[in-house]
Amino acid sequence: MTPAPDASGAPGAPAPDASGHGPAAVPPPGCPAHVHASEGTGRVRLYGPDYAADPKATFAYLRTQGSVAPVEIAPGVDAWLALGYRSALEVLRSPERFSKDPRNWRALADGTVPADSPVVPMMMYRPNALWSDGEAHARYRGVITDSLGQVDPVALRGYVEESADILIDRIGPRGGADLLGEYGALLPLLVFNRMFGCPEDIGEKLVVGMSGIFDADADAEKANQMLTEGVAELVALKRREPGADVTSWMMAHPAQLADEEMMHQLILLMGAGTEPEQNLICNALLLLLSDDRFAGDLAGGSMPVDDALDEVLWSDPPLANYAVHYALQDDEVEGVAVPAGQPVLVGFTAANTDPVLSGERRGGNRAHLSWSAGPHTCPAKSPARLIASVAVEKLLDRLPDIELTTGVDQLAWRQGPFHRALVSLPVRFPPITVQGPPAADETTGATAWNPKTAPSSSTPQDTTSTARQPASASAAPRHWWSFLARSRRGR
Repeated sequence: MTPAPDASGAPGAPAPDASGHGPAAVPPPGCPAHVHASEGTGRVRLYGPDYAADPKATFAYLRTQGSVAPVEIAPGVDAWLALGYRSALEVLRSPERFSKDPRNWRALADGTVPADSPVVPMMMYRPNALWSDGEAHARYRGVITDSLGQVDPVALRGYVEESADILIDRIGPRGGADLLGEYGALLPLLVFNRMFGCPEDIGEKLVVGMSGIFDADADAEKANQMLTEGVAELVALKRREPGADVTSWMMAHPAQLADEEMMHQLILLMGAGTEPEQNLICNALLLLLSDDRFAGDLAGGSMPVDDALDEVLWSDPPLANYAVHYALQDDEVEGVAVPAGQPVLVGFTAANTDPVLSGERRGGNRAHLSWSAGPHTCPAKSPARLIASVAVEKLLDRLPDIELTTGVDQLAWRQGPFHRALVSLPVRFPPITVQGPPAADETTGATAWNPKTAPSSSTPQDTTSTARQPASASAAPRHWWSFLARSRRGR
């Protein structure tokens, strides 16, 4: 059942002060957000170790100020956060009132926010589908959707399975791993490289650069330079050597994108396809390994992988706060005054967990806002979900007795206002025996890692690189996914 807001509405917010900076009162001692408050403005910080450790406590406090609340997203960078489900939809679905174009950001334009602020690389204007409106947005989005539409889902599934098998072959015999660094972060890169015809050396630059700007720390500007360098190299390569890949299909599109436009569409797609994807995979694995609802077998009624993904997308999405908009004139959202030219972020986590939503069951319910909504809804949500689902299923299929090596409360989360990302995800499992030839090494340029073509309807699905015969010596009770693994093999 799709959740619907109740009729009571959200509580009102205190009026902003004359400067437009919102209430000046600092949260009282003992409130969940006290340690996050920025002195002088009373704005709650959406960054730092305390926020990263428990962002939902911050959102709970902010709800007391209204469905849209003033926040600070980096030192000296003020913004507004749409916390309510209805307020988020109002912003997302009102392009005539709220622009995506950061050239409307007054504080950046007048120098109040310096160009080297750590959040600027994630918010600056780029000529791409994310940061444009109207005809420009339609043109860029058309190139992206038409080119992604040429990806064969069957071939994509095969590429994800093959890449997952290669990574699992590496960690399986050891009996332990960091699933984030050795699986979740690598798999989206391998898939991106294949889909976009990107060599491994360029792909590494793109991932390191993209990860750096998501962290929004002191190295963000350097990371942005690395990202720009990497996409420039990829565009130059595909101009010289086009192939059956998404990059080449975008270049051949009738819209005829210039090189700069190509670079910025690729930055957008890289940002959507790697960092959030790894967080979706790892957050889902964390849920599966730590939540009692997922601990039984199929006969016990435990929830499958798709339900786990739904739960993550509702309660702990890979992008906690983003979808930045700018009011074109002084406006009001659910009784809260929003000044023109100030950033308005959509709090995906906060909106999805808005208390006014009815119903508790998330499985099968896709009404969450984690793919955004309105004209800028994610155009790649189907392949993104497929990649995450296959990645999780393949890992649990081959390592059925996997478990965390530390308590959930001891796991560290990366700091920054935008993402919900683990620092690491340490696990252990009974070692498996990998039979067959060793998996190709990513540094050799072998076709298992860097094929000459990306998926298309004419590209046959590759076979996996090794024969899979996982073995487990554990006599402990198996989780539901071990029963699923055996049933798939006809056991």
